[in-house]
Amino acid sequence: MNRIENTEHQRLTFWEKLYLPEIAKGLGITLRQMFKPKFTRQYPEERWEPTGSYRGRPVLVLDEDGERCVACGLCSRVCPALAIEVQAAETEREKERYPEKFEINMLRCIFCGFCEEVCPEEAIVMSKDYELVFTNREDGILGKDKLLVPIHKLQDRLEFLREYK
Repeated sequence: MNRIENTEHQRLTFWEKLYLPEIAKGLGITLRQMFKPKFTRQYPEERWEPTGSYRGRPVLVLDEDGERCVACGLCSRVCPALAIEVQAAETEREKERYPEKFEINMLRCIFCGFCEEVCPEEAIVMSKDYELVFTNREDGILGKDKLLVPIHKLQDRLEFLREYK
């Protein structure tokens, strides 16, 4: 093993050992970037519209018939940050269960998208919301009232998911 390291070390030339060419390449890249035209978005007057692949705030899909979630709890089990809490209740409709309590702690959420990937009903998706501001810690815990979003606002994300799953 030492012999392999020595042969690799001996292949470097004198200038490569000094790292001067690499430093010069790095400075060249920096100088080229300095003279390129700058791009600045005048936010909030000029808003950015994310594409369908953007992973923003997780939301629950609200169909015409009601919410899609059947409270299976897979999203809460797969969440690496333990940000999702689901409590199920029984219903008399076609679905056997619905989430009586569905909360996402946005202070813990890492926007990984695992909850979206594991959901069998496409009930939780990552929206295009990127403006998340909380004045206190309690505002960062979103309940069903803040999570339910009509399906027509999430069509491009749902199409993206169906295409790439």
